Amino acid sequence: MSRPRVVIVGAGFAGYQTARTLSRITRGRAEITLLNPTDYFLYLPLLPQVAAGVLEPRRVTVSLAGTLPRVRLVLGEADGIDLEEHTVHYTDPEGDGGTLAYDRLVLAVGSVNKLLPVPGVAEHAHGFRGLPEALYLRDHVTRQVELAAASDDPKSCASRCTFVVVGAGYTGTEVAAQGQLFTDALVRKQPLRQGIRPRWLLLDIAPRVLPELDERLSRTADRVLRGRGVEVRTGTSVEEATPTGVRLSDGEYIDTRTLVWCVGVRPDPLVEGLGRPLERGRLLVDPYLQVPGHPEVFACGDAAAVPDLERPGQYTPMTAQHAWRHGKVAGRNVAASLGIVGERRVYRHRDLGFTVDLGGAKAAANPLGVPLSGPLAGAVTRGYHLAAMPGNRIRVAADWLLDAVLPRQAVQLGLVRSWSVPLESASPELARVAGGPPPQSRPATVTRGAPAATQDADTHAVPDPGRPGAAPGPRKSAVLDPGRPGAPGDDQPGHADGAGSSAGGSGADGSGPAGSGRGGHTTPGAEEPASGRSAASGPGGSTAYKPMASGHGGPESGRPETSGPGGAAPAAPEASGTDESASGRSAGSGPAESTAYTPMASGSDGPAPAEPAASGSDETSSRRPEASGPDKAAPPEAPGSHKPRPARPADPRPDNPRRERHEEPSTD
Repeated sequence: MSRPRVVIVGAGFAGYQTARTLSRITRGRAEITLLNPTDYFLYLPLLPQVAAGVLEPRRVTVSLAGTLPRVRLVLGEADGIDLEEHTVHYTDPEGDGGTLAYDRLVLAVGSVNKLLPVPGVAEHAHGFRGLPEALYLRDHVTRQVELAAASDDPKSCASRCTFVVVGAGYTGTEVAAQGQLFTDALVRKQPLRQGIRPRWLLLDIAPRVLPELDERLSRTADRVLRGRGVEVRTGTSVEEATPTGVRLSDGEYIDTRTLVWCVGVRPDPLVEGLGRPLERGRLLVDPYLQVPGHPEVFACGDAAAVPDLERPGQYTPMTAQHAWRHGKVAGRNVAASLGIVGERRVYRHRDLGFTVDLGGAKAAANPLGVPLSGPLAGAVTRGYHLAAMPGNRIRVAADWLLDAVLPRQAVQLGLVRSWSVPLESASPELARVAGGPPPQSRPATVTRGAPAATQDADTHAVPDPGRPGAAPGPRKSAVLDPGRPGAPGDDQPGHADGAGSSAGGSGADGSGPAGSGRGGHTTPGAEEPASGRSAASGPGGSTAYKPMASGHGGPESGRPETSGPGGAAPAAPEASGTDESASGRSAGSGPAESTAYTPMASGSDGPAPAEPAASGSDETSSRRPEASGPDKAAPPEAPGSHKPRPARPADPRPDNPRRERHEEPSTD
């Protein structure tokens, strides 16, 4: 007799814990398959320490194959799900498609970056949701300080040593706190001329840092940041980003080469193509974590709207604490549905508090409701992380000890180029590789004949700018309306994703009182970790852009797309459906992957195209504007179908240092 097949999509906090729990319960009585773009679970709360050189990158990654016995790992990204045929379509890292059949399905795809309609942000800012982004930021900051130390121009030196972080939630606060310590250590070894000191700015539209936390602890974090030299600008947002600076809402222009976007998260767009009811972009489930109408489908983590039984009428926030616990309940309930264990259990929770690591021996914490600050909070924070990590505890503790007694090593590794980690990518956990296969967007392969879930009135179909070669599909709006309360992906007070804000709207940095959407600070939870977007991300971290639907004004970046001979975009979008994404991490398009470039629009820089891109797609790096003609939009795929991926194109970008220097004109 064949064993029942269980497919888990995503290996973030929720997906990883589901697989681990199910493996322990079933002990080989079920065939468990874990679909994820990477072979590791990413412990996201410690990612700022990777960017600051405290921890080595592999310390925050836990091998899936090495820690999940009796679980089959399939590397790939889910492109679509057919609820009627019980199949999951995916694309592996080399561009080949595949299909997984299931008897039980667990969706734990997590969340992705939220992107607000601020001109220039999509081209010139970098998110902080995956390991490639942390590695790039570490190299980039090191390079800026080294170039500044060698510069004879005081203005250029000051610009390179100015770093702007948008969003003062958990992620933004920790990035700024750790970043200031890192650059101060760099400057001690390479003194800057003219007495210039590295300058870090932390911006948020909210009236205080960590606005979702207790005000006393928020004041503690603010005091530590200011005492360290970080300029905290509350009530301030970014109105425009350029290659050499940002314009703030108060009219001030800041010369900088570094803009880090930590304004929040929104649910992964994969769930929106299922045609099932949504709550603010999250898939509605019952207290048993099952999708109504499809008892064989479970959902958990950031992508699921789980009823909060402690607060009737509300849903559990997008935090690591909840995602981790969701996984335990989901694993047990899947086993119960297969008759392996007894009764199902509803999801109930108790808030365990939070921790915020401010670098060095400083932290702010509230374990079990007891407010702590200073070295004691720092000890509690690090002790919690060691206990919560599913692996690498000794290595992490050793790195902390070495950092305390030895000077930090600060060298450029050159592993990740800026164009490899665009803010608009749907795959933050994977860096784009020159010459890699063109990831395909997720087609709306949903239950055949199922009615689409009701969406907000302002949603519309847009092509996905993160993956080449994809046709427009139903996606949630990436360009959120900051003035419209309740927009999908908007922050909810007190939620883990309601921390930071930016550019016109309260943004989430994936954190909250109970944990952190980017990994979970006091308790693991935010499902997104292992992949900024869990298992629903592109195999190549694609950045080539998809052709825009005729007349549609730019997707996530807020910059208009040129359309028609005159380049004017119509006042309203024509297509209907759902326009994905506050994160800017939707899947994107263009059959000619990230390495085939089309001619740049007037005034843009970059290398000439090696070959023409497919009709209607202006495939550029994330830092370049895009354009499309009205007759060049790719036709949408029919629901229920799975389009084969195009053949892998030849790589027109040889390993040429001269060419590499053209790839990021605004970085150095």
